[in-house]
Amino acid sequence: MRQILFHIPLDWPWFGFGILFGLWSLLGVWLIVARLRRKEPTPPMEDVWSLVRWVFVAALIAEAPRLGIYLREHGSPPFRDGLPIFGYGFMLFVAVATGGWWAARRAEREHLSSDKIWDLAFCLFLSGIAGARVFYLVQYRDRAFQDVNSIPGFVMTVLNLSNGGIVLYGGLIAAAVAYFVFCSVNRIRPLALLDIITPSVFLGIGFGRIGCFLNGCCYGDETTLPWGVQFPRDSATFGALLEKNLVNIADKCTPPLHPSQLYSAIDGFVLAMLTAWYFRRRQRNGEVFAIGLFIYPITRFLIEFIRGDEPGLFGTRFTISQWISGVMFLIAIGYLVYLNRRPPVLEPICTEPDPKPVLPSQARTQPAR
Repeated sequence: MRQILFHIPLDWPWFGFGILFGLWSLLGVWLIVARLRRKEPTPPMEDVWSLVRWVFVAALIAEAPRLGIYLREHGSPPFRDGLPIFGYGFMLFVAVATGGWWAARRAEREHLSSDKIWDLAFCLFLSGIAGARVFYLVQYRDRAFQDVNSIPGFVMTVLNLSNGGIVLYGGLIAAAVAYFVFCSVNRIRPLALLDIITPSVFLGIGFGRIGCFLNGCCYGDETTLPWGVQFPRDSATFGALLEKNLVNIADKCTPPLHPSQLYSAIDGFVLAMLTAWYFRRRQRNGEVFAIGLFIYPITRFLIEFIRGDEPGLFGTRFTISQWISGVMFLIAIGYLVYLNRRPPVLEPICTEPDPKPVLPSQARTQPAR
């Protein structure tokens, strides 16, 4: 468990954020040069959106030292030694970067600009984090807001992801809404794009669950297995078990627990490989997504039995995630029936222009770009 990987010294902004800002600037120049070398015309609004996205991240980098100093002066412990790089946040960054790159490669083979994938990744990242955090704050509102008695305290509680965490299903719901809005605006067939991004979503889940392990959330039940994990006294896991009277304040660490976060990470990576393997073998748009939608609720439902952080709901031992998994499984069954009734034709990913549908056998013989 390592909530904070390292600190960037706030007193040496040019050592830390000068270098980071310079690297971000070089990345922006490289993207511009790469676009010019492709000699592909892009809509003006797409260029504007790319510029806004770059400026937004650049502003975050530039203001990070000032924000860190403000938080340190107002007594926030994680900022005592500099600007903290949280393990969970870092793994989310790795999830978005690797997932976006992987999806962009598949998109180009399907004749969709990789820029669309990065735009989508940005939208899904923001909406997913917001939805997952809101879901957590609603589900655990008594715990999250028990010591909040002011508006600044409320804002800090909402934004402090290291205090508690997020709920994956909340992020998936919010990201789903953002996804269909994105497809509608960009005139992209949702099922075709879902097939492209599904392996990347599971890859992101895998890295995100490693972030959960570093953060100490989503912990498992007690176990006697040799790979049981003990979390130290200053961890989020120890604090959660202390509230439940499952540990004593004098204990140095938790009892051995199932590393349920790592189980979930392995589950995500396996599903990523499985759906990526099937991508080139699909007969219809939406089949890759169907595999993920069918299998993931099953694995998540089973993993929840060894999770120790969520109580049962509706007077049962089933957690809220298991109830949602059950609903998702039923949706998956209906979705598979719907797909099976469609002809085995791969439609082009963009609705405009609308060329003739491509048969799966033809799609596989087309050279990749």
